[in-house]
Amino acid sequence: MKDTTGPVEKMLVRLLDNGSKLQGPAVAKYVDLLRRAHPDESPAQIITRLEKQFLLGVTGSGSAVGATAAFPGVGTVAALGAVGAETIFFLEASALLTLAIAAVHGIEPHDHEQRRALVLAVALGDTGKEIVAAATGTSMKNLPKALTGQLDNKQLKVVNNSLVKGFVRKYLAKRSALVLGKLVPAGIGAAIGGAGNRAIGKRTITNARDAFGPPPATWSELRTVPPVA
Repeated sequence: MKDTTGPVEKMLVRLLDNGSKLQGPAVAKYVDLLRRAHPDESPAQIITRLEKQFLLGVTGSGSAVGATAAFPGVGTVAALGAVGAETIFFLEASALLTLAIAAVHGIEPHDHEQRRALVLAVALGDTGKEIVAAATGTSMKNLPKALTGQLDNKQLKVVNNSLVKGFVRKYLAKRSALVLGKLVPAGIGAAIGGAGNRAIGKRTITNARDAFGPPPATWSELRTVPPVA
């Protein structure tokens, strides 16, 4: 199949793959640590913790970038560099949130194609569902399970190609508007950066809830983790 992705899409794929490769082995351990620290909490409560940590992280990164433009002697070039680093952080944080929630649901992507598809589809929300349905010619009632078990490698590559392009169009358009806001000096950029990232972060959380559906009522036996001694 001919590769029709452009340089921006290819850069996004590299960022996602690098992040998910690093996060993949650590996600289950991360969730297990939360469970050990809070042994009486249900899957729903652990997911709420994951969501709060994600939102705090991405909101803080947005405010920090906005603050960079307000420091005396720090110009737009430095602020733009910070925005680039923050975008990478946001993508990796979104990937970690998605994969961690998947782990709570008992869904574990086996390779980078599955991880990439899951992260992008969740980030895109309804648009992601539409892309998957159009690429496969089927109606996806359970998007995460479909992407990690019902599609073969060829279908996944078709889906990922469409998801990457859709993500670039939808997500980077929003990020561009935030970049302009964060470069406003005199401290205004910090407020815009934090609020803007919080809005996108909340949307990411909503998309994840819609994609995965209600969390399990109890922990499965295979995922039982003993409390910290």
